[in-house]
Amino acid sequence: MKLKAVAKTRREALALAGIAGLAALIAPRISLADEQVVAAEIKKLYGDKKIESGRIKLDVPEIAENGLVVPVTVDVESPMTEQDYVKAVHIFADGNPLPGIVSYKFTPACGKASASTRMRLAQTQNIVCIAEMSNGNLHMAKASVKVTIGGCGG
Repeated sequence: MKLKAVAKTRREALALAGIAGLAALIAPRISLADEQVVAAEIKKLYGDKKIESGRIKLDVPEIAENGLVVPVTVDVESPMTEQDYVKAVHIFADGNPLPGIVSYKFTPACGKASASTRMRLAQTQNIVCIAEMSNGNLHMAKASVKVTIGGCGG
C-alpha cells in the first residue's frame, strides 16, 4: 500500500507550513478571558491602587439579542475643571478573547466625560469600567450582559 504525499511540491509544502504557523499564532488568542485576566489587565494599568465604586453610569443592555453589536454608554460624574476631571476610562469584558474593549482619554476641554460605542461579545459576560480621575482616584462599575445569539463565538 502506497502512502499519498500531502505536499507534492516544495511550494505546497511551504504553503502548508505557513498555514500551520499562522494557526499556531492564532490558536492561543482563541481562548477566552475571565475575571482573573481582567483583574490582571487592571493591575497592569494601576497596580494595587484602591478602586472605589460610584461616579460611573455604565449603560449596557441586560440581554443582548445580538452579541455582534452590543451598545455601551459610559458617563462619569465630574465637574471637568482643570482641578478635577476624568483622565481616562477603560472598558473590559471578561468573556472575550481579548479583555480590553476600548479606552478613552479625556481633558477638561471635553466638558463632559461621556462616550458610546458598540462592542462584540462572545458570550454572556461581565462588563467592567474603570475611570481614572485627575487626582489619581479610581472608580469602577460592573454590569452583566446576557448574550442570547450571534456574538463572536455563537
